[in-house]
Amino acid sequence: MERFKALVLTKGEKAPEVRWTELAQADLMDGDVTVRVSHSTLNYKDGLALTGRAPVVRRWPMVAGIDFAGTVTASSHAGLKPGDQVILNGWGLGETHLGGYAQVARVKGDWLVKKPETFTAAQAMAIGTAGYTAMLAVLALEKAGVTSAKGPVLVTGAAGGVGSVAVALLAKLGHRVVASTGRSDQKSYLESLGAKEIVDRAELSGPAKPLGRERWAGAVDVVGSHTLANAISMTKYGGCVAACGLAQGMDLPTTVAPFILRSVTLAGIDSVMAPREKRVEAWSRLARDLDLAKLDAMTITRPVQDAPALAPDILAGKIRGRVVLEVP
Repeated sequence: MERFKALVLTKGEKAPEVRWTELAQADLMDGDVTVRVSHSTLNYKDGLALTGRAPVVRRWPMVAGIDFAGTVTASSHAGLKPGDQVILNGWGLGETHLGGYAQVARVKGDWLVKKPETFTAAQAMAIGTAGYTAMLAVLALEKAGVTSAKGPVLVTGAAGGVGSVAVALLAKLGHRVVASTGRSDQKSYLESLGAKEIVDRAELSGPAKPLGRERWAGAVDVVGSHTLANAISMTKYGGCVAACGLAQGMDLPTTVAPFILRSVTLAGIDSVMAPREKRVEAWSRLARDLDLAKLDAMTITRPVQDAPALAPDILAGKIRGRVVLEVP
């Protein structure tokens, strides 16, 4: 495809202007692999970029989308050849490098992971950065010694993308999952994913005590701020909290008490620049441990051109689970 279409953001006075625009391959950035994109997805960060609510985009104009799945059409990379099915998550895509909301992408081959045969391209994007981040968080809990025998695991923002996949993964791995959400109407949905207890997010969103009652052996937090502080203060001795989001805020109003009196570990989860070995491990574990029926149940599918209209909803917490975007 010498010419192709992409969802292009141009800088506006208050918010980016977004247009489904025709580009040429000459407009693409440097890279040793060209991919025909078939699917992408909508993450919280995509919502921020599309609405301009945060300075996610650092190069203008920009093709949006921090994820894609597709087929290699040209490659000078030693590990990839035309016809390979690949996935890309992060690496500055949609921020500093032209992103995945396009029919064609050119990227560095080292950024790509071969798609596990377990998944279709659509399922890989139903997982996307959100689900891959959830798996990184689960791996962090495991490496910190959190087992099902040590107690429940809390998942905050449980009805969102990261939270939904985290609940499904942890439940399949045998953990008793405590799901925190502000959407009481999602109780049945979260229970269908494997949650055994539902906690109203209001219980965790206020100022935290230095040490709260010990309630869980570990936690996956996508909210930050007071919610993360509460999750930490209520973690059992020797437990671990994996922090991967900031929906409530970037601040962390807590004390050292849980760390020096309960030996709690705070594990930071970065999905954007995670090294290739971690990515391959995460996708391998997703292929093994994620229930595809639950993945399909948490997913809706839309054309990529709908992403700008969906962006405010994901920021407002109105989207449940995952959104797959089909690239025509």
